[in-house]
Amino acid sequence: MDEYLVRFINALVTALYIAMIGRVLTSWIQVGRDSPFSPVVSILWQVTEPILAPIRKVLPNLGMLDLSPMVALLLLGVVQRVFISALS
Repeated sequence: MDEYLVRFINALVTALYIAMIGRVLTSWIQVGRDSPFSPVVSILWQVTEPILAPIRKVLPNLGMLDLSPMVALLLLGVVQRVFISALS
């Protein structure tokens, strides 16, 4: 049972990593609403915003620079390690 839970946690964290990187890349490439990638961008924002919004509230405002995805990726790695070590 623990092995399946570890695999699930690893898969979930990997999916969130990919979503975070995708969100960062789409924020650099200003994808328009009429773009064929718009549904993908919408899904990326819906998946990542619940993670990034609380981090933004804690981080100081640096103008155009948003460090919340980097902090979120670091926190995801820490949470993954904590859960996996707790299960082992």
